Amino acid sequence: MKTLSLFILGSVALVGSYLSLKTDVSFVNTEVAYHRIQQDTTLQNSIERGKTVYEDFCMQCHMATGQGIPGAFPPLAKADYLVKNRTKAIHAVKFGLKGPITVNGTDYNSVMAPLGLYDDEVADVMNYILNSWGNTSDKLVTEEEVAAVEE
Repeated sequence: MKTLSLFILGSVALVGSYLSLKTDVSFVNTEVAYHRIQQDTTLQNSIERGKTVYEDFCMQCHMATGQGIPGAFPPLAKADYLVKNRTKAIHAVKFGLKGPITVNGTDYNSVMAPLGLYDDEVADVMNYILNSWGNTSDKLVTEEEVAAVEE
């Protein structure tokens, strides 16, 4: 039993020594890694705030599932319009929308009234929408980006 314990202990020490010699972390750019973690945290916080904005202002027409109402209000779930028309989507949330749009191959011609949101609320709800119901975006919508969108 003592021989087996010494063998196991020796094996673990040998493997540990080998791994410590082979581990090279010099390739990690800590500045980039920190920025990514910070961006992920910022995005996650924005998404959480955006969910509240969505529930208060958007869910009545676009539904809790983001599916919208066929023929009346376009879906936000897996919506190609959001990816292809990021600035127009921000504009619609910020100032409302009139006129025809095409979402996922279906035409819509409803009116979306201006919601009266602040730029930070627009950014948050856009981050929520762009990261919900099958939508994925790691590009953060910022308050500054929203402020740059003019009527």
